[in-house]
Amino acid sequence: MEPFVFHRGLAAPIDAINLDTDQILPARFLRKRRSDPEYKTFLFHDLRFDPVGNENQNFTLNQEAFRGATIIVGNSNFGGGSSREAAVFALEAYGIRSVIAPNFGDIFYNNCLKNGLLPIVLTKPQTDQLRKTLHQNPGSRIDVDLNEQRVSTDNGITYAFEINDTAKKNLMSGLGQIGLTMMHAQRISEFEARYNAQLYSEC
Repeated sequence: MEPFVFHRGLAAPIDAINLDTDQILPARFLRKRRSDPEYKTFLFHDLRFDPVGNENQNFTLNQEAFRGATIIVGNSNFGGGSSREAAVFALEAYGIRSVIAPNFGDIFYNNCLKNGLLPIVLTKPQTDQLRKTLHQNPGSRIDVDLNEQRVSTDNGITYAFEINDTAKKNLMSGLGQIGLTMMHAQRISEFEARYNAQLYSEC
């Protein structure tokens, strides 16, 4: 996965609370392959589009100032609901690198970390202030510095955030579950060779 060290990106405020994984990626798209070139259109599909496929202009990501956002500042209980990892795939396909919110669904939070997307927990007053700033200054950027564990806005707001040391190291190194496993590829191969040799010797 792509390492995350520092990212400066267009930030979009999404005010809805309890934005669950079925809203992030509706269940009917779970059968789609992650490699599908249309995968990015599935993100927030039923919020972004009406039943005949027209854009909902009231939805933040459809507004010109927020098109192509790579950071989302959300509200309480972002990513609650079912455990679908594909919700993170949809965010990633759209180009989202970080989601900032007061709290997250536990499984969603961990799925983000395992797929190179940085979930940042700030207090509700802090996220409320960030969203207010973005609404007042559409098109603003936010700097996310994982090494320093800090988010900063163009108008001087800076907040520190906490993250597990292991998760931080893996994100900065670009190591997902497969990458972590492949670091032990030689030891795995050696074990398989010993196991097979013992197995055949006992036959």
